[in-house]
Amino acid sequence: MRLNEYLHYLNTNHTLYDAVKKAEQDDYLLTKEAHRAAHHLRIDFERGGIHLCPEKLDRVNKLNLEIFQLCREFGENIASDPGHVNIFPASCIPKRIHHLLKPIYRLASGDAVAKNKMKEKGFQITTEPRILSSVLQWTPDEQVRKMAYVQGNSVPCSNLEVLDKLIVARHELAQIIGYKSYAEFTVKPNLASSPKVVKSFLLEMSEMVRQKADEEFRAIRDFKRDKSGEDFVELEPWDETHYTAMMKSSAYNLDSSVVASYFPLPQCIEGLKVLVKSLFGATFFDVPMAPGESWHPDVLKMSLHHPEEGDLGYLYLDLYSREGKYPGCANFAIKGARRISDTEYQLPVVALVCNFSYLRESSTVKLNHSEVETLFHEFGHALHSLLSRTDYQHFSGTRVVLDLAEMPSNLFEYYAWDYRVLKTFARHYSTGEIIPEKLVKSMQGARDMFAATELQRQTFYALVDQTLFGEQAAIHRDTSSMVAELKRQHTSWKHVEGTNWHIRFSHLINYGAGYYSYLYARCFAATIWQKLCQEDPLSLTTGTALRTKFLQHGGAKEPVDLLNDLIGEGIIRHCGDGVIPDTSCLLNEVKLAGEK
Repeated sequence: MRLNEYLHYLNTNHTLYDAVKKAEQDDYLLTKEAHRAAHHLRIDFERGGIHLCPEKLDRVNKLNLEIFQLCREFGENIASDPGHVNIFPASCIPKRIHHLLKPIYRLASGDAVAKNKMKEKGFQITTEPRILSSVLQWTPDEQVRKMAYVQGNSVPCSNLEVLDKLIVARHELAQIIGYKSYAEFTVKPNLASSPKVVKSFLLEMSEMVRQKADEEFRAIRDFKRDKSGEDFVELEPWDETHYTAMMKSSAYNLDSSVVASYFPLPQCIEGLKVLVKSLFGATFFDVPMAPGESWHPDVLKMSLHHPEEGDLGYLYLDLYSREGKYPGCANFAIKGARRISDTEYQLPVVALVCNFSYLRESSTVKLNHSEVETLFHEFGHALHSLLSRTDYQHFSGTRVVLDLAEMPSNLFEYYAWDYRVLKTFARHYSTGEIIPEKLVKSMQGARDMFAATELQRQTFYALVDQTLFGEQAAIHRDTSSMVAELKRQHTSWKHVEGTNWHIRFSHLINYGAGYYSYLYARCFAATIWQKLCQEDPLSLTTGTALRTKFLQHGGAKEPVDLLNDLIGEGIIRHCGDGVIPDTSCLLNEVKLAGEK
């Protein structure tokens, strides 16, 4: 809150605003980056309403405070009300997930049993996403899956009202500043430049994946019918996780614990070191911390060192889960790169924070492969910051347009799947055996089985985000019916009446009207991987191109120029006043290249 208040003070400071305006108009700025910095700073000020009359500015300030508080309330509600269901008897729940659930007891039914006051054991399922996913995957009892799914997608109810208020406040804010909608306010500075361009991209994507997603849906439905022995049983949303996991397992004979045995966390960190050494000729060294510098004994600090250029930046690793810690995984830029003088340069400092936990009865943290992918994703963000060499902190690292920011992280996910990379570090925690190529091929096959369904889901999420924060109809419609209608239109799956999946979709808060940027990033990353990295992913030539043509520039150059410099023709398409990614490489991955 204190930081937010201070930033608000800076963003409404007319002395700073006037100085930025004067700098932009004067001719003494010597570099393109300096002009770009002045221009972007002025626009940032004006997006905060500093150029408005006092009455309007006062209203903008009040709305910004209201929006900040509503966003915080939305997140707090998700954390405090994850939902729960009580399941009896305990035998309905498979033993492999007992450790995730809370045992509960009730008086057993039946007269004779009741007289003896015998207690029946059951389990309470807390329907927060991680536990819910495990319950949906491993529980054979369809009624239990249905109860857990419905509850997990119906809480916290209080967020229905919070979201309504947030939509109204963001819309009013955008209109005061001069935009038709909050979506236009968010998208205007980005590559897409308008909600119309975003919508056309998303609708095109939705249409292209539909046929393949429908085929995948029918395959899952037929598998369920085969397993249940009922020819006309319908496929329900609570079936997806359960039956897709079974289909992957039977097709590729995969055991997640076997896969995890090749990814002890210390080896995965070695993998990150191999990447920077091979691609950039740089080395990570452990460095001691000053007294009071670390916020927890688990934290490691490393310097990224280049033999000719010296230290490039510093990385804190805080990877283990613990009570009271920030949930999930994220990359935090602590200090941006910038030029202080002709002889002095401020090195970037970043923190990579994850929540990896020890498996039961294990002294080594072993990651499942989705966690390895997450680690590499966040490392992509970290490298974007560490390799940044901008003159101004305003453009350092990940401070690029929103719909390009996730490209490096998505690109580095490919490295977590490529056998040529994995064999350099993925070794069995007890035998030291290198991960077998056959196992990696099975993992890749399982990943690709329902790729169109996953792409369809991400497109649907982005359409929900654009619609909720788009231009508002004269007659108010509740968000639940809008989301239900979009699901019916743009996915192969039915909507379950009474559920409100979107009320714990935190990206509506963090990425309001910007969720489409994940799909932009996936398209850009697929093209860069296939055209630049795939042939020799660990070569210094590949790394040098990535670093000198993209990563080191942060947001200091036009994003279209960065992409074209790196790949040349064929990575973007112009659409109206905006830019959309070429989708052919991503669709090729999902076996949809012929659909375009």
